[in-house]
Amino acid sequence: MSDRIPMTPGGYAKLEDELKRLKHVERRNISKEIEIARAHGDIAENAEFHAAKEKQSHIEGRIRLIEDKLARAQVIETGGNPPDTVRFGVTVLLSDDTGEEVRYTIIGEDESDVAAGRISVTSPVARALLGKSVGDEITVRVPKGSRSFEVLNIQFE
Repeated sequence: MSDRIPMTPGGYAKLEDELKRLKHVERRNISKEIEIARAHGDIAENAEFHAAKEKQSHIEGRIRLIEDKLARAQVIETGGNPPDTVRFGVTVLLSDDTGEEVRYTIIGEDESDVAAGRISVTSPVARALLGKSVGDEITVRVPKGSRSFEVLNIQFE
């Protein structure tokens, strides 16, 4: 797993904040929960102890995952002159085949929120849009079938 993971500076900072919280707050809290559960006696039949250990395992797994992502992060600055083509970090205004306009910002996987119009650079729509210019049309297969779009505008937020 040596592939670089593209993300915005904001996405990188958000992951760093989550890592700090997990290491400095959640780890301490779960240690206390385990200690309290142990004090209740026999741990073989102690549901609180087993639940706390499972939560600890989840936290440690998440810490390792975030550390890996941060180590492989490729932080891409967005902004500057308006881009000529669709690329990471841009906001693109599209017209779909029904004439409805949709706006997507192309960002990293951990930052995506489709409901807010923030799509992952690895999503089918984003991959189809990369390198396209204003006026270009694309057709992309999505879970509900195929959708066609025309690029109306490309800008940085």
